[in-house]
Amino acid sequence: MKVFIVSQYFWPENFRINDLTRGLVERGHEVCVLTGTPNYPAGRFFKGYGLFQKTIDDYHGAKIIRVPIVPRGNGSEIQLALNYFSFALISTLFAVVLSIRRFDIVFVCQLSPVTVGIPAVILKKLTRVPIVYWILDLWPESLSAAGAATSKYVFSFVDRVVRFIYRGCDRILVGSKGFIPSVVSRGVEQRRIEYFPNWYEPEYRIVQRSCRPAISRLLPSGFRVMFAGNIGVAQNFECILNAAEKLRNHVDIHWIVLGEGRKLQWVKEEVLRRDLTTNFHMLGRYEAAEMPDFFSQADAMLVTLRRDPMFAITVPGKIQSYMACARPVIAALDGEGVMLIEEAEAGLTSPAEDSDALAANVLRMYGMPKEDREAMGRRGRQYCEMHFDRDILIDKLDLWMKEVVIQKNIPLAR
Repeated sequence: MKVFIVSQYFWPENFRINDLTRGLVERGHEVCVLTGTPNYPAGRFFKGYGLFQKTIDDYHGAKIIRVPIVPRGNGSEIQLALNYFSFALISTLFAVVLSIRRFDIVFVCQLSPVTVGIPAVILKKLTRVPIVYWILDLWPESLSAAGAATSKYVFSFVDRVVRFIYRGCDRILVGSKGFIPSVVSRGVEQRRIEYFPNWYEPEYRIVQRSCRPAISRLLPSGFRVMFAGNIGVAQNFECILNAAEKLRNHVDIHWIVLGEGRKLQWVKEEVLRRDLTTNFHMLGRYEAAEMPDFFSQADAMLVTLRRDPMFAITVPGKIQSYMACARPVIAALDGEGVMLIEEAEAGLTSPAEDSDALAANVLRMYGMPKEDREAMGRRGRQYCEMHFDRDILIDKLDLWMKEVVIQKNIPLAR
């Protein structure tokens, strides 16, 4: 089939849509990706990219069309709004132009923002091409959860946009089962919804600590609690910093943070203000391919979220990545993510925003025999292999897309 993917974020930005695209190409599909100029999470264009640089690219055989957008900048509400709507507007114009080409199906990867679905719906109205829509960030609920907007008029407007997009979709995939009630409440029949979770990507694998001594030399010696990913409002770094303060007298416990994001500067300033520089280490952003090597040097991996009903039905993708690398997990969050870790017996959990409980779990993990921690990690890896296997999930997607095309009774593009 000829598959047209719409995703505001794509390689070299680090998201699972990259691996999904590769998987579809591996299955013989002809794939074209419509995306923006890469600038996540730092808010500035990646080196070598710009508004009119590298607008056509290739990724493992998939053609990439990059549209010019306003970068995220410092992550302010105005900057994010410009970022979101510039992609929606310009990619819609590109979709109109691309409507002269024939595609068999459109696949939309919807992280934030929901407006990524607009060009797909417009393309469908022009060509009748069916849409499969993958929800990884639930709107408008996520606006409140991330503290991005508070106006009831904004929520009302976004709700209408969401309903418009959902009505235009032939199949809706949800990254968490907790999303289903919200999708149904906006007029989508249950039969059009499928559960399609994150999987662990091939590069997330078990690496022996002794294999990368160079990385080990970058890190402090002692008990290493490692966080990897976006440093934003949703991740609630205040809870992490509070827990680190409570354990400041345990000089052998080190908090290591890999990543960037809109709260990066605030976290750096707080580390200085709280006099945590001896035990709290901000190492910056590294490529996804290097993450398993870093993870292998950690004694525990950390995942946190704010307390919010939206986040309680969200499973952060980093959980699967941590577990796939057979590392024990310490989590301070609620709901679906907690249930996953506890069902896998892959780590220790505490409620979101409870820094006392988080500190207690770090101490508990610190006091465990290494063999017990490693056993937790192995159980996490086994659970991933059973429930989050990449090839099994992409095979399911392949089947669903073919079903949608057959149901539409539209001849395949040639």
